[in-house]
Amino acid sequence: MRSRVVVTCVAGTLCLSACRTVTQTTFEISPAVPVVGYDPARDLGPLFHDVQMARLFADSKTFVDARPLEAPAALMARHATERALPGFDLRAFATKWFTQPLPVAAVAGSAASTGMEQHIRDLWPLLTRDADSADPHSSLIPLPKPYVVPGGRFREIYYWDSYFTMLGLIASGRTDLVGNMLDNFAHLITTIGHIPNGNRTYYLSRSQPPYFAAMVGLYATATDTAQAMRYLAAMESEHRFWMEGAAALKPGTAHRRVVKLRDGSLLNRYWDDRAEPRPESYREDFELAASVPAARREALYTNIRAAAESGWDFSSRWMRDTTDLRTLETTDLAPVDLNSLMYHMERTIAALRRYRNADGDAVVAAQFEAAAEARKQRLLASAWDARGGFFYDVRWRTGERVTDRPTLAAASPLFFGLATAEQGRAVAARLERDFLKPGGFVSTTIRSGQQWDAPNGWPPLQWLAMEGVRRYGRADLADLARTRWLALGRRTYAATGKMTEKYDVLDLSRPAGGGEYPTQDGFGWTNGVALALSKLANVP
Repeated sequence: MRSRVVVTCVAGTLCLSACRTVTQTTFEISPAVPVVGYDPARDLGPLFHDVQMARLFADSKTFVDARPLEAPAALMARHATERALPGFDLRAFATKWFTQPLPVAAVAGSAASTGMEQHIRDLWPLLTRDADSADPHSSLIPLPKPYVVPGGRFREIYYWDSYFTMLGLIASGRTDLVGNMLDNFAHLITTIGHIPNGNRTYYLSRSQPPYFAAMVGLYATATDTAQAMRYLAAMESEHRFWMEGAAALKPGTAHRRVVKLRDGSLLNRYWDDRAEPRPESYREDFELAASVPAARREALYTNIRAAAESGWDFSSRWMRDTTDLRTLETTDLAPVDLNSLMYHMERTIAALRRYRNADGDAVVAAQFEAAAEARKQRLLASAWDARGGFFYDVRWRTGERVTDRPTLAAASPLFFGLATAEQGRAVAARLERDFLKPGGFVSTTIRSGQQWDAPNGWPPLQWLAMEGVRRYGRADLADLARTRWLALGRRTYAATGKMTEKYDVLDLSRPAGGGEYPTQDGFGWTNGVALALSKLANVP
């Protein structure tokens, strides 16, 4: 088979050139392990509810990651009997019959003896899990090859985190580990039908921002081979997952992750199939839903879970009332960043089909090219606000732009190359004026108390914004933001010896806050973005 070397031109966009001939095989892994096993919320019934609502663990995620020491059905029956006895102690019961998980250790470094970059490279082995073995008493979905986890309470692989972690792995020369992680994601698509939020059974009903095609581009560039062709079938399967139901939609309606605007054009939204509390945040969701009328609870649960699929959980971006999480409207929005990712996926699939050049490939490539161009034109028409010079999420039912809640997601059309030159310049100017802070780019301009709002700056959004404005001629702004964010990371590392998942970019003397759990250290995507930015700045 003839194939071509795949390279990444800019911002993850695949370009192919006929540099040499290599032998290609299509990625395929037969399912060797069960993909749906122990699901705590389903399998423990009232026992699960009682433990989570009793606040036995400070973090609701602890119990869903705990391992039962007997069959769940037996424990549920034992609990039903013993809870009726005088003096029953639920905490003692949970301690006796469940093994609690440990956080992923990330040893603090010493700034005096180890610079931040070397400390990060030393962390990779601590954050790497070996290939998993199937365990019927674990909520973990086993993966066939080693992978990197974020750290702290995040003991499993996470979908969109991994793209930004891979930036640092490549900078560290660990393309072998990047390839393993790609194989794992392709395995999940093959066995499950999509890449879940993370490799846990309680995450199966949702995905995360679809970065798989962008990951493949990173890997293909770093290895200088046509490795992308191995993952073409998996990319197309993921695209089918995100577009499921599109063919039957009528204008002004939606199905799962697809929406059809009133003019008949298609865009995507975030979604989750289960209208119930998230098992890993069960108490928080249950108590929040209890404060709204019963008729509204299923919609609230769906919007909570859809926000979790977005990765921005939580943010004023998704809230009608930025002070009230109960007003989440996630599923009513066509997000600008999600649709930029879908455009990139469609362009990537089309490019790979064209260069494989087998029977029928040209026809399929043309279909994906047309879909990408239609998405681009619709997104530019609906999400672009010429008066403000900025991109916004869109209420797909009405076509209204959410202009009262500007966010750093507006950098995505720049990063993925959808914006016109004029739009790119305008967005860069707005980011410089409203979002650039002493420690880098802030996620939003609103202080809501949610972790994806001001004053927090998140590593993945730093990368998207910096490289997005660089693509549109603002290398000066990209370099300034990079200098500020790396300085904040080094300052935090010098003071604590840690790499944290997010930073307060307004008050450099304070740690980041907000959210459902304490700020975690480790930390996968922070390490990845820091090393990639250090490499751009020629820091060894």
